[in-house]
Amino acid sequence: MHLHKFEKIWLIFGIAMLAVFLGIVGVQAFTQGQTPAGGMEKIDPEKVDVTAPFDDPGVHQIDEDTYEVVIKAMAYGYEPSEIKVPAGKEIIFKVTSKDVIHSFTIPNTKVNMMVVPGQVNEKRYTFKEPGTFLILCNEYCGTGHHFMHTEIEVVEE
Repeated sequence: MHLHKFEKIWLIFGIAMLAVFLGIVGVQAFTQGQTPAGGMEKIDPEKVDVTAPFDDPGVHQIDEDTYEVVIKAMAYGYEPSEIKVPAGKEIIFKVTSKDVIHSFTIPNTKVNMMVVPGQVNEKRYTFKEPGTFLILCNEYCGTGHHFMHTEIEVVEE
């Protein structure tokens, strides 16, 4: 089979661009730690209320500089409804859903997770400044979806 000179050039160009694209994605995924949000941990969505750590939702201090916030999403809210964490400390958000797909989003931060029943999602974030931050659900979860929000209060330690 004979290929014209320009066909060969465009074929080589297309293959090179594909290699560059896959190389960029590979570098970002493996060397810069960019992975899908959440983890691979699974739980039974029917037993969220009796499965650790979701049997005791709230803020828990892990060590001097780290806090864990365990949250259950359900139609149409989050539990616990009041969250207070210190500024300047690493916060580990652990979230799961009891019923349908929700999201856990804190606008103007890098915290944005899908909350899928049976899957435990985890995100680490450090709030630099004190203030009150809104937590929203961006996934339509039913007729009361617009009521699904809460706030996280970041306080000076």
